[in-house]
This record gives sequence, structure tokens and C-alpha cells, in this order.
Amino acid sequence: MQGSDDLQGSDDVRGWLSPKAVAAEAGVSQEFDLSQCVREPIHLLGGVQSYGALVAARLHDAVVDTVSRNAGDVLGRAAGELVGRPVTELVGDEQWALARESTEAAGAGEGAPDGPAASGVVSLSLESDDGRVRLFDVTVHRVAELLVLEFEPRDADGPFVFQNFYPRVRRALHRLQGAADVTECCAAAVREVQALTGYDRVVAYRFDGAEGPGQVIAEVRNEGREPWLGLWFPASDIPPQARRLYARNWIRVIGDVDDATVGLLPELREGTGEPLDLSGSTLRTVSGYHLEYLRNIGVASSMSVSLLRDGELWGLIACHGDEPRRLTPEVRAACEFFGIALSLQLAAVAEREQADELSGRRRALAALLARLSSQEPDALLWPGSGMAELLLADGALLVRGTEVTATGDPVPAALPGLLERLAGAGPVGEVWSSDRVPEVLGLDAAEAEAQGVPAGLLFLPFNRAGDLLAWWRREQPAPREWAADPARPVRTGPGGERLTPRGSAAVHRATVRGRSTPWSPAQRVVAGELWREMSGLLSRQMAELEARNTELARTNEDLDSFAHAAAHDLKEPLRGISNAAAFIVEDAGAVLDDTSLRRLTTVRRLAERMDGLLDSLLHFSRLGQVGLEREELSLDEVVDDALLVAGGRLAEQGVTVVRPAPLPRVRADRERLREVLENLFVNAAKYAADEGTGERRVWVEAVPVAEPGGGEAVAVVVRDNGIGIPPGQQEDVLQLFRRLHRREERGGGSGVGLAVVKRIVERHGGRLWLESPVAAPGGGPGTAVWFTLGATDTP
Repeated sequence: MQGSDDLQGSDDVRGWLSPKAVAAEAGVSQEFDLSQCVREPIHLLGGVQSYGALVAARLHDAVVDTVSRNAGDVLGRAAGELVGRPVTELVGDEQWALARESTEAAGAGEGAPDGPAASGVVSLSLESDDGRVRLFDVTVHRVAELLVLEFEPRDADGPFVFQNFYPRVRRALHRLQGAADVTECCAAAVREVQALTGYDRVVAYRFDGAEGPGQVIAEVRNEGREPWLGLWFPASDIPPQARRLYARNWIRVIGDVDDATVGLLPELREGTGEPLDLSGSTLRTVSGYHLEYLRNIGVASSMSVSLLRDGELWGLIACHGDEPRRLTPEVRAACEFFGIALSLQLAAVAEREQADELSGRRRALAALLARLSSQEPDALLWPGSGMAELLLADGALLVRGTEVTATGDPVPAALPGLLERLAGAGPVGEVWSSDRVPEVLGLDAAEAEAQGVPAGLLFLPFNRAGDLLAWWRREQPAPREWAADPARPVRTGPGGERLTPRGSAAVHRATVRGRSTPWSPAQRVVAGELWREMSGLLSRQMAELEARNTELARTNEDLDSFAHAAAHDLKEPLRGISNAAAFIVEDAGAVLDDTSLRRLTTVRRLAERMDGLLDSLLHFSRLGQVGLEREELSLDEVVDDALLVAGGRLAEQGVTVVRPAPLPRVRADRERLREVLENLFVNAAKYAADEGTGERRVWVEAVPVAEPGGGEAVAVVVRDNGIGIPPGQQEDVLQLFRRLHRREERGGGSGVGLAVVKRIVERHGGRLWLESPVAAPGGGPGTAVWFTLGATDTP
């Protein structure tokens, strides 16, 4: 629907033996390949529109390099006579200097490779052989080492006076400034452009992303033309290379769709083997397929004005005329000026809308941050916190280490894994967002829905460890009315199977799926501001935690030192009490009554028990002070060492240690690991049940287990088939001096063994836990003591 040849193209890019329309008709098969439009180098079509003539001369020596073949008709000098000759023979030294200066004044240079190209416009006069002087409006721009001059004969009405035209432009710009939003701004723009140019239809066309389709958001049309307002047009209507040219040229005019294209001499430039690059050309020829497209919709002439935002193509103002229409360079300059002003106004409107939204979002952010000052970051994800509403999301999620806190119901099933996959997509602290996540992942809407993939996602990584803050949005199916089936943009038309007439008479209704509502710039800014606040809070909390850990470590050292000193110092008076009781019995036993002797014997027994408890306390405190000497060990060998020490006690109770399979190698401190196994064997032997044969057994084996933070470790488990430990008491038995039975029951003991085991395991960086399964091997609920030895375990 656009007024430019940059819609579609023909493979015939060099031969111009017949009018362009005939060439297009001859070049199209009934099996039209739309991909050739994407491949076509539309800036190298090798021709110009016939109402003007092109001359390209080298800057360093002013020698003509390329000329359009109609130079004789337009300029009065045959093309063959100009190529290779000084351009000053045509325009004179002064006018050549003026042309060069015009590009410098306009800032043209060579033009930015990705931004709008600049050009200058000058008035030049040429004298023919018969002495007549003809006036030309000449558009000048640079292509590498060439200065390109495009001559257009001046109208008989005389020179254009911009001062007479400016009041109309000024009034138009004034109306734009009063527009409340983008749609209203574009509606005002199309009315003013029609008034400036006289075209029969003028529309404002906005793209859905850099490579997406476009929608008509404003329209003004003369009577008899069907409405296009609101219709969408497929992205294939304007292929990528055409969009690049639109971004480089503010304006594009086609004077007559039936114009006979004029080729260039030479057709291919020496050194490059290609036609002259016409990216910045005003007269650049028109693609045959686009000409046919315009004729199919009844258009005889057209103009397109680019609308840019931040240097990117945002949309177009497209104009269509029922009759051929040639715009003078001055009128084109006025339209170009209007396009630039409109682009600036659209940016200003967008910035105003963004500023208004940002103000509201920041007020909501301030309320959230008030909670941060007094509570943990997880409080932001509590129900009713407003975290999801801050960005108009369906839910939010905070990942800190192994902890995941989320709000929103339900949380998409694939979200945690998706975030882990995408977390490395950008730098730490930089917003990553998409309103079409399934498309990013290469999924269609049905696949995304089945896998639980959200349609919209915005997140910020806190660090490379995977901590992040994220928001998600559900799919929002969007109904659209297309001017053509987007799945089949090429249909059979009057000229064959090509781009057919579009419009309300053939509306194709379809629903776009797999997308959420887009994330606005204001939402991205607020997300970044919240991230910075949370990062500062987390940093402060980390510093406080480190300080507390340092203080805790110091306190633990003090407690270990105190326990060691207290136990050591208490043993001496305790021995004195025991000895004194023994001496009394020995010296005065004959005169004491039975009650006194029994009491003295109790004092000695209690002193001995206290001495044993102090020995255990000393040993327990030393465990926190003695360093570990890790080494690669055979677990079977360490079990054998433990049985050498504990074997006698096990034999007395008729207990056998069973190993169902060979045990793996581990990395640990040999003596400490032997002590762990010895304590577990002796403890299990106290509770092992008789299997009816007089034999009692304890099992030891190694099993791979999943760690809470991810990964896998080797767990050693020692099982018995005894009475078991109720769940409510499993933590108690791991405490120092805690027993489930009286001292004289179940073989006695001080209640230190499992506490010692737990401390040794934790010193290795592992973890210890108990289980009492419903049925253990051999019967009875039994007890299983599990432990790992940290991340250094090796299967």
C-alpha cells in the first residue's frame, strides 16, 4: 500500500529495452517467489525516472563517471559525450563549486550508513547549442568518491518561494503540537500532508517492530476510495532492504507508475562490476512489481515520507494519487521538513506519555520501597504487596540462591527453568524483556501453552550466580483485520499471481497468539530502579551477615575454649572428690553404717560418671578446633578400621555389620570418618533386633542422593531394624547429652555419640539426617542414619 518502489522487486535489474511495466509483466511467472523481493538489491536497479537526468562525477578530478541515458533529451548533451569528460564542460566551474558546497552546507558528506542521508538542492542553468538557457533544480548528494547531481527541469511557473509556502507548513506544525497522543498527531499529519501535496489518499502507517507488519492508524481520502483505517498489512510488503532505505531517505516520490525507466551509462561501474548505488537518489527507478501493485489499486503516483524514532524506522506517511503527479524539489523539501518535524513531535508525544506513566509507576515504587526499609526482600512478593501490579504483570518472582519466592497464581510451570536458561542473556543489572517469549524460543502458541511458557517476560539478573527479579505476563490474543491473508500475501490479481489489491473489500480476520501486552519503556525504567534499590539492600544485608558470621565464629571459638578449659579444670577437683570418698571408705569403713557406705559409693560413682561426661565434652570441643586432613579414601577400608575398634563390643552383643555392595571412594579425614562409623555401628547395635535366629545385623551402604542446592552427592547410610525413633524426637537425639532412654537401658552411654557424628559431618561440609522407615530389612521400623561429606564427595 506504500507509495514507493521499495515494496517489491523484479529480478530484471539491468536491462531496460522496453517500458518498465512491460518488463515486469514479462518477468513474472504464475509461481511467484516472494523471497526474491527480499534478495533484490533495490538500490542497484541501474535506472532513474525519466522526468529528470542524473550525472555522477568524481570529486577529485571532476570527471563524469556515470550518466543517465536521457541526458540528451533533458540536458541537451548526449550521455556518450559526457562520460569520461570534465563535468565543468556541462555546468561550468562556478556551478560545479556551488554543487560541491551544497553538500557541505547540508551536511551531506557521504551520508550515514544507517541513518538518514543528507542532500543539498541548488538551482543551475545550462546553455544549449542554440544559445537557449534552461533552468534546473538539482539535488546533490555523495556516493563514496562521487558527487551525484540529479537534474529536474524547472516548471514554467518560476522558482519556488519558500516564504510563501512556509506559513502553511507552520500552521500544520502548530496543529501537530496540539495533538494529545500518537494517533491524534498522525490524524492531523495526514490532513496537512494532503493539503500540502493534493494527493487523493494519505495514510499514516505504523510498524509493529523493526521487522513486523504495519497498521494504518490515520487516513484521509477523497470520495470514492475505500477505507483502509485500522487494517494491517503483511511484513512482506516492505522487505528489510527497503526498510533500510526508508531509514536513510526521508522522502520517496514516484511521479508516474507508467513512466519508462531510463538506464545508466555505463550499466556497470568499472572496479565494482555493479550499477551505481542509488540509495540516496531522488530519481531512483521503481521496481516493476511495485509498479504493478500500484496499478492494481488504481494509483498513478505516490509519495512516502519516513517517520523515524531514535534513528529507527517507526512508520510512514504514504500518499497515493489518481493521476501522475510530479513534486518539485522545493515541495519535496517542504514535505521532508514536515516529516522530520512530525518524527520529532511523535517522539515528544511518546516521551510525554512515558513521563506520565513513569511518574505513576514511581509513586507505586515508593510504596514498595517503604516495605524494603523494614522487612526482608521476600516481603515484596507477599500477597497484596503490589509487586506484580507495579509493572501491570500477572506475577513476579524473586530468586536468591536456592530460595524462590513468587506471587501470582498460577506460576507458569516452565518459568524457573526458562529464567535459568535466559539469565545469561545480558549483563548483570540490565533489563531483559520480551512480549513474545514463545517466538524467542522458536515455539508456536500451542507448544508454549502446553509447556507452560509465559508469553511476556521481564527480568534483571542480580549476579552471575542466578539471583534475579522477574515479572511475567500471560498471553493476550489480539484480533487483527488484515488487508490480505498474512499467511498468503501473494494472490492472483489482474496482472497475474502477484501482490493483489488490498482493502476493506477483502478483509482477512485473524488472531495473533503467543504475545503479551508489550513492556513499556517506563516499566523497564522502574524495574531497573527497583533492582538498584534491592541490590543495595542485599549488599547491606550481605555485609551485616558477614559481620554476624565473623562475630559468631569468634563466639564459637570462645565457647570451644571455655568448654575445653572448664572440662579440664573441673576434672581435678572431681578426682579429689572421688579420692576423698574412697579414702573415707577405706579408713573408716568399719565404723560407718550401711547407709553412709552406700552414699559414699554413690558419690564415687557419680564422680566417675561426671569424669566420663567431661571427657566427652573435651572431645566434642576439640572437634571444633582440630583441622581436617582430607584425602582420597576407600570407604570399605575405613569401615574395616572402625570394626577393629568397635568389633569387640559388637561381638559381645551378637551384632554383624552387613555391606550389601562394595562401597565407593570418598574424600575425607580418615580418623574423623572412622570415628563417625564407629559411633554409628555401636549406636545401631544397641537397638538392633533379634531376627529369630539369635543373629542381629546392622547394614551400611552408599547411595547417590540429590542435594538441596542442586547436584548429586554420595550419602552413607547405617541402618538397624530396631525400635526406631519417632519423628518428633529425631532432632533431640542429635543434641549433646540427649538420650531417649535411661542411662542403664539399651547398653548405657553418655548421649554424646550422635552429637559427635553430627559435628564431624558438618565440619566436612556435609549434612546428617535420620529416617525411621515403615519397614526396614529384617522387620521392625528401624532407624537409618544418613550423612554426606560435602561437595568433595566422589562416586
